[in-house]
Amino acid sequence: MNGTSKAVFSKSMLLKPEASHCESLLRHFAFTKSLANTEQLHAFAITSGLFSSCNNILSNLAVTYARCGSAQYARRLFDKMPKRSLFAWNTMLKMYSQKGVPNEVVEMFIDMMRWGDHRPDNFTYPFVIKACGELSMIQMGILVHGLTAKSGFLLNMLVQNCLLAMYMNCREQLRARQVFDDMEKRSVVSWNTMINGYFRNGCFEQALRFFELMMESGEKPDCATIVSVLPVCGHLENLGLGRQIHAMVEALGFGDIMEIRNCLIDMYAKCGSMDEAKFVFDKMDVRDVVTWTSMINGFIWNTDAQKALALCPLMQFDRVRLNSVTVSSLIVACASISDVKIGKCLHGWAIRQNYEDDVNIETALINMYAKCSRADFGFQVFMKTSQNGTALWSAILSGYIHNGMTREAIELFKEMLLKEVDPNIVTMKSLLPAYAILADLQQAQNVHGYITQSGFLSRTEIVTVMVDIYSKCGNLESAHKIFNSIPVMEKDIVSWSVIIAGYGMHGHGQAAVTLFNEMVLSGVKPNDVTFTSVLNACSHAGLVDEGLILFRFMLDKSQICMRMDHYTCMVDLLGRAGRLDEAYELIRTMPIEPTHAVWGALLGACVIHENVKYGEVAAQRLFELEPHNTGNYILMAKIYAAVGRLDVLEQRICSQDEALRILMLFGTGEWWMCKVGGLEVIISLAFLTLITCIFWRVEYFTCNCKLKFVTAMHLKSVVHLGFNSKNKAPQDQPHIPYFLNPCLQFSATSHVLPLAFFFQSGLCSSEGPLIVEGQRDSMVERVAFLSWFK
Repeated sequence: MNGTSKAVFSKSMLLKPEASHCESLLRHFAFTKSLANTEQLHAFAITSGLFSSCNNILSNLAVTYARCGSAQYARRLFDKMPKRSLFAWNTMLKMYSQKGVPNEVVEMFIDMMRWGDHRPDNFTYPFVIKACGELSMIQMGILVHGLTAKSGFLLNMLVQNCLLAMYMNCREQLRARQVFDDMEKRSVVSWNTMINGYFRNGCFEQALRFFELMMESGEKPDCATIVSVLPVCGHLENLGLGRQIHAMVEALGFGDIMEIRNCLIDMYAKCGSMDEAKFVFDKMDVRDVVTWTSMINGFIWNTDAQKALALCPLMQFDRVRLNSVTVSSLIVACASISDVKIGKCLHGWAIRQNYEDDVNIETALINMYAKCSRADFGFQVFMKTSQNGTALWSAILSGYIHNGMTREAIELFKEMLLKEVDPNIVTMKSLLPAYAILADLQQAQNVHGYITQSGFLSRTEIVTVMVDIYSKCGNLESAHKIFNSIPVMEKDIVSWSVIIAGYGMHGHGQAAVTLFNEMVLSGVKPNDVTFTSVLNACSHAGLVDEGLILFRFMLDKSQICMRMDHYTCMVDLLGRAGRLDEAYELIRTMPIEPTHAVWGALLGACVIHENVKYGEVAAQRLFELEPHNTGNYILMAKIYAAVGRLDVLEQRICSQDEALRILMLFGTGEWWMCKVGGLEVIISLAFLTLITCIFWRVEYFTCNCKLKFVTAMHLKSVVHLGFNSKNKAPQDQPHIPYFLNPCLQFSATSHVLPLAFFFQSGLCSSEGPLIVEGQRDSMVERVAFLSWFK
């Protein structure tokens, strides 16, 4: 209150009050938003009896309280008013709108229409339309839209811009576009609303198109335009347009605006140009927490979490305080490199700063601990939280699945439903892979019923996951039925790839090829994943000619960059068909260096066809690429054994630091449960143990003994194995086992220490340090017998 107003107000307190004086003061208090003086004048009006003599005082007091932001007093006085002016209604609507209480705006508008004293005007409708958009009340919004047209206010630009925003908030882009097209004149706000609306609804291409139309129309962009269009460039990774807008920013003189600088950093980071993002960052004289967080997120997006973490001390040196968003980003950086140590430090810092109950930080912590293989810590965070939001449940479910705890994740989801926490689309995307991994048809049908009842099947991505689940459960009929339920126009490349892969994994190669052709005819362009799926299907079904046609189509007519997966599938396809010459020629002429997967496919084919020539070539390359992968040595040994070349098996197969030797057993492939030193061990009769020694030799024989062997057994000293107490070895050969079975014929010298087990009545005993117990087996096995040269 200025000096004149104070004098007038003080004088009014002494003289007989007049309504005109009070009304003048109230207008002044409303303009200056002086709540304290309004309360004093309110008390003066009560004691002086102005309320009884002048109805305008009550109205003006209500309006003044509303403009001062005192909703309680304003509403109390407003409800007491016998007559309410249109100005009073609009003032109350404006107050509730500014306070962010859209439901009160809608209710008051309904009361206003019910009273019928005044018709809404061009000031009334914008507040109501905005409230409908914030509440996503599309039917109410359409009704108000009709009232504006009937009242003749539809051509008002403010009303039109509010309608644009309302429809965009309700994801009704077509209605917004219709309103936009009907506008005779468009302001920069109109263009900004459309660009920002399309961006928020994920329609990035349309947002970019509207920006281009805006520039073509001659409308000059403002700061809000730049802030709306730069994120579009980032999401589309359109670095060229982003650079052009950056140049425009400098030309328009917006270069010093911090919000635009932050958007430029974010755009360059998402486009993968961290050098340009750092250039913008370095030019800034003042940086706020958003600036630093944008740089941290930029390094995380570009898979350089170490640099993201290195910015934390620099940020503190710049005296910028970390907020919850920054901390959650740093925790995400820890998760990406599985650095649980720094993650724990950030966890402790969040606790000290009272950020522990922040849902973003809690979610980031659960994800971080899960990716660091400490799901137990993540579960502790989950149990301690005071929040019960869907985001936390989604995070813990995703963490369980990431750590292979699929059954636990499904049980936790059931508990989530019991606690009446409604899952959202993110929750279902996190959970459904567990059912695909579990491949349990009953569980799949259960979750299918739930998502159908909950309405999630309206989302194409959820339907696609259900197709994948049923495919992996082996129920191709249900998978195809669900796939066909997707509208033709909504079947994207992911949906087609999943159903093609489903048929391929079950050996229905011809059906997979047919689906691929249907996809191409429907206008969906195949991507690299689709080609991998269909080529893999051809490989498993032996469709060599079809696979070659698709491969040549991919090379000649598609614009897809060939990946190693495609060559691996083709080598496997040709190799399985016995066309090893063509498979090797394909590898030899590859434009990229073959990886272990390609050579492994060739080696696997050589095992099937007992081809030593190409098997040796593939094995040699695999020994160089994967010197410690014992599976490659096993496969090569199988080839030599199949062709009877036992003389070449003796060789040095591993590094000097750790020599791993292989014992192989070719048998039934059944699994056994045995006890080794008191521990239960599951072993296989198909591939036996890894033994630490220097040289090895394999001799084959047939026996009826009940043999069991422990995998991955490492021996650093001479191991003496005893025998059943009823069948001791001769004293002159203490290191050579003696088998009762007369069909065993082998010879050995004093330089050889054989290693084998003899089972009788389900028991194999040993006088040495190793005891193995197992069940009997009546199968006759072919055994590879290992000898260790002392």
